[in-house]
Amino acid sequence: MPILFMLVALATFVGLGTWQLQRKAWKEALIERLEQRLSAAPVNLPVPERWSSLDPADDEFRRVKFSAVFAPAEAALVYTPGSSLRADVSGPGYWVLAPARTATGGIIVVDRGFVPQGQQDAVTRSAGDISASVNIIGVMRWREARGLFTPADDPAHNLWFLRDPVAIAGAKDWGKVAPFFIELQDPPAPGGLPRVGALKPTLRNEHLQYAITWYGLAAVVVAMFVLWLRARGRAPGVARY
Repeated sequence: MPILFMLVALATFVGLGTWQLQRKAWKEALIERLEQRLSAAPVNLPVPERWSSLDPADDEFRRVKFSAVFAPAEAALVYTPGSSLRADVSGPGYWVLAPARTATGGIIVVDRGFVPQGQQDAVTRSAGDISASVNIIGVMRWREARGLFTPADDPAHNLWFLRDPVAIAGAKDWGKVAPFFIELQDPPAPGGLPRVGALKPTLRNEHLQYAITWYGLAAVVVAMFVLWLRARGRAPGVARY
């Protein structure tokens, strides 16, 4: 039994350490890809005919530029406790999402920026209302995944907990929209709200430390087993050859 326990524990710890090294390589590649896309010059937004064929793996976080007119509709407020991609968003508040009709005819949901908790009333950001055509630079984003503890959305009170452009547009009768949304970077809103900002990846990458920990535990298991074998060999009544 001790040998079986040692082999199972050793295989488990070595496997976990190797998995952490694989996660480290994946995380480093992800960070590099995000940095490249977020620092690249903006390209023209794909035409609506191509929207359904776009792939988040290839196109998310790509910087784009296009002209659009914001529709005169009530903006959706999406609660956020903060952002791991924007250093200027460190406390609770809301993303302000609004529909915009592009020059090519499609409707796309634009995240116009962040408003702090307590300033979500539309009156506090009325100076930022824009009715004319706007030349937009922003980042393509896809719907956020709902976690186990994500609260349910409350459309009746215009309160959302995920940036899901299709679901929000359906609930607010915005019509058919793109399957992605644009996180606005430029231009800033007149009056300063909603607040736009640059995205910068700040993903934690501690997988090497975790790998060292698991490999260290594997070494401890081997050392303890060797000590047990030596102690067993010195025990009275154990035959020696």
